[in-house]
Amino acid sequence: MAGMAERTVIYTDGACLGNPGPGGWAWAIDKNRFESGSDALTTNQRMELSAVLLALKVNTGQVLIVSDSTYVVKCFLDGWWKKWIHNGWRNSQKEPVKNRDIWEELVNVVNDRGDSGVKFKWVKGHAGNPMNEFVDSLATSAAKEVNKFDQ
Repeated sequence: MAGMAERTVIYTDGACLGNPGPGGWAWAIDKNRFESGSDALTTNQRMELSAVLLALKVNTGQVLIVSDSTYVVKCFLDGWWKKWIHNGWRNSQKEPVKNRDIWEELVNVVNDRGDSGVKFKWVKGHAGNPMNEFVDSLATSAAKEVNKFDQ
């Protein structure tokens, strides 16, 4: 349709060497536009969330986040975050939501874009999707790099 903004597709992934352990995150639009980073002591879920949050902070406009993390994708597709907020950031087991600090910021960033600003799609990991494999390798490399300097 004329006048409709093109949705930017962004692949995201996180990796951890041990859980917790040294971790890495990555996002990529293509093999020329990407970022990655690391944390010396973290969890895989924190890295998955960080990849999405950091991708959204630097990529404005309408985006499609493609992730192999059901944790991230289902939260938005199934509306988990709405229940968490309603329940005072407690999950269905009445326990505090893990990674609340990142979740709160991520939910705010997504909501600030409006109903059509950010969409989410799940992709099977390690199944030959070239861009998913690319962000996985970036995240894993970032985790290995931080581990190398942390010895």
